[in-house]
Amino acid sequence: MTADAKVSTPSYSPAAVRMRSYRKRRRQGLRYVRVALHVTDIDALIRMRLLKEKQREDPEALQTAVLGVVYRACENAG
Repeated sequence: MTADAKVSTPSYSPAAVRMRSYRKRRRQGLRYVRVALHVTDIDALIRMRLLKEKQREDPEALQTAVLGVVYRACENAG
């Protein structure tokens, strides 16, 4: 083998990478759900002070706000 020989590393398909991530999350006890939010739902999150007006288009901020509602509901249920 020459010094110029490259060691090939396996390349995984995007589907294989997604499946590996999915299985890892399942082992960690995480479940992902998609939630459709109507503009009035987003307005309510803003009124609840879980979201700022300028964040209404920010997916990460929306996720955090929705989790805030879930956590509040869980606290009140317990």
